Amino acid sequence: MNNKLPAAAFFALCFMLAAPARAQEPSPFASDGVSFEAGSGNGAEMWRIGVTKKWQKRWLETGNWHLGGYWELQYGEWYGGNTIHDFGFTPVWRFQQTERSRFSPYVEAAIGFHLIQPVRLTDTRGFSTAFQFGDHVGAGVRFGERQKLDLGVRFQHLSNGGIKEPNNGINFTQVRLVINID
Repeated sequence: MNNKLPAAAFFALCFMLAAPARAQEPSPFASDGVSFEAGSGNGAEMWRIGVTKKWQKRWLETGNWHLGGYWELQYGEWYGGNTIHDFGFTPVWRFQQTERSRFSPYVEAAIGFHLIQPVRLTDTRGFSTAFQFGDHVGAGVRFGERQKLDLGVRFQHLSNGGIKEPNNGINFTQVRLVINID
């Protein structure tokens, strides 16, 4: 099977969801952002592309800040000997400004779900399950015309959460860019 086919199919899906026809009322499933991230850790390098969809709910409103969030659907690859394909779905909680300034900082945290294939990164490093939890903490800033750009850094840990031994896990430090289309 062609290893580039899953990436090409996901890339096409991202742009179909990210740029829906703008009628009177946009689809509730339409994406409002496209994400790109790259990073490294534990002897591996990785990249991902994804789509985001903001939540309409706000919590803990205080002054000009609130807790909100978004859904993120991603596809990516890890390299460290073998290539691992990574499909992820993550709800992300974000503490951010309500009325954005020129540079709008935020902090975020998440726990999501990933499916990886194959489960062996190198001859000496593998994962016992294709299912992995992916949690991260991050910080960044929104900026640009109408804050359409979002640049951040994330620290991510993926592991199976003890479902099956060995539970090796992997840690990545990532730089992330989002282009918001809202």
